[in-house]
Amino acid sequence: MADYTFGGTDEENAELKKLNTEVLEDQDSFENWEKLVRAAEALEGGLNRNSSPQSIVATRDIYDRFLAKFPLLFGYWKKYADLEFSIAGTEAAELVYERGVASITNSVDLWTNYCSFKVETSHDPDVIRELFERGATSVGLDFLAHPFWDKYLEFEERLEAQDKIFAILDRVVHIPMHQYARYFERYRHLAQHRPLPELLPADMLSQFRSDIENESPATVPGGAQQVKVERGELEIEREMRTRIDNFHLEIFARTQTETTKRWTYESEIKRPYFHVTELDESQMVNWRKYLDFEEVEGDYSRTQFLYERCLVTCAYNDEFWLRYARWMLAQPSKEEEVRNIYQRASMLYVPISRPAVRLHYAYFEEMCDRIELAKDIHQAVLINLPGHIETIVSLANLSRRHGGLEAAIEVYKAQIESAQCDHYAKAALCAEWARLLWKTKGSVDEARKVFQQNSHWYLDSRPFWISYLFFELEQATSAETEATQYKHIKQVHDDIRRKSQLPPLTIKDLSHYYMAYLLERGTKGAAKEYMTLDREVNG
Repeated sequence: MADYTFGGTDEENAELKKLNTEVLEDQDSFENWEKLVRAAEALEGGLNRNSSPQSIVATRDIYDRFLAKFPLLFGYWKKYADLEFSIAGTEAAELVYERGVASITNSVDLWTNYCSFKVETSHDPDVIRELFERGATSVGLDFLAHPFWDKYLEFEERLEAQDKIFAILDRVVHIPMHQYARYFERYRHLAQHRPLPELLPADMLSQFRSDIENESPATVPGGAQQVKVERGELEIEREMRTRIDNFHLEIFARTQTETTKRWTYESEIKRPYFHVTELDESQMVNWRKYLDFEEVEGDYSRTQFLYERCLVTCAYNDEFWLRYARWMLAQPSKEEEVRNIYQRASMLYVPISRPAVRLHYAYFEEMCDRIELAKDIHQAVLINLPGHIETIVSLANLSRRHGGLEAAIEVYKAQIESAQCDHYAKAALCAEWARLLWKTKGSVDEARKVFQQNSHWYLDSRPFWISYLFFELEQATSAETEATQYKHIKQVHDDIRRKSQLPPLTIKDLSHYYMAYLLERGTKGAAKEYMTLDREVNG
């Protein structure tokens, strides 16, 4: 984009070019991105409908790239929507809000802002109410969802829709949240004036009424006799409202208990929003404990919502993505949900430098009989991390499981011959190739041949020589075969000391293993060889 014109004055254009170059050179630098966005926002003194097309296009491009890189920054979605409103009007701003709530579905702030925007720019109550309901589904369970619920209630108050207000409160009073008590007080007050059918489900109302009518009627003195007085309809309704109020108080007590249980964890959340910096360990511990708690409680919706909250603040941490996927996999019929978790983690958030979640995604797809996709996931990791040993070994094992031993060996050969694979990785892969022949095919001779034929290439590789030595040390022997095996082990040790280019301390460490072998499994002359080595290695 060196010749790209950003608009604005010559000075503004030059500054944006410089900042854009810095971003392109280090796209993971949040600080560079912030500088670029601020400079774009300031073009021509602030963009509006009359700004130049170049400035508008450039600013949109910068925001789009920025939010594609950091989609969880709810505040910037709001700023982008405000910007679009000033440039192109309501529909353009609404499109940005839709992109925002799709990117960070559980942001109370963004949903509250979006709904407020809709209230101010739309004249159709049903359309606005539909948006509020979408928001309630996305953020209604949040412990700090009160700004959203307040905005929803405020909207219905404008319309004087008392039935709608009561229905909203009837949902909210069951949710453990920070300001649960004030919602209940309002709910209880309104309940005194609402029709009975709005207060409870029909079956419960019927049960309450039946219980009241079946009670013994009151008696009053009537001369020498007691006269039974049947209850009138007003008295029955008054008794029903008393019982309903007691029932509502029980709801309050349950919500209070659930809120108190969660307050232990909520009070420890110091950063409930996304940031590029890692959370400190105490915060991570709190999230682990909170997730443990919700999983034990066993409410699917609440547990899923907490995972989604956690993965806003811990978006770059593969631990919580893996935990979320494992939990979801344990739920019945949630294959697509598990796939979605792995895809979001792999494609959007967890850095490629931490490939574990991508490998687990591949295992999941393999489990679902999507073998080629599982292989493609491995190859995608290797495009970004050429020579990544764990991924190559995983791909080789995947190929073996579905194509046989030769398919796995071909993976190793291809990587060892690849120019993109570094010397260190090739040495480790050569050892893995030998291990495959030994452990899977059961051919000690073929494995030994791989080590012997490649040892001259990896004279300075610690993993190669450790694997080679332990391969020989771990061979099963008997009294009859020990002498032959001793020659193999001694040959490796001699090569380590005389031919390899390992650091002296590494050679010393490996010699200690050989010396231990001499004492544990050596024959009559082992003590003499041990003492000679002890003097040479440790003296």
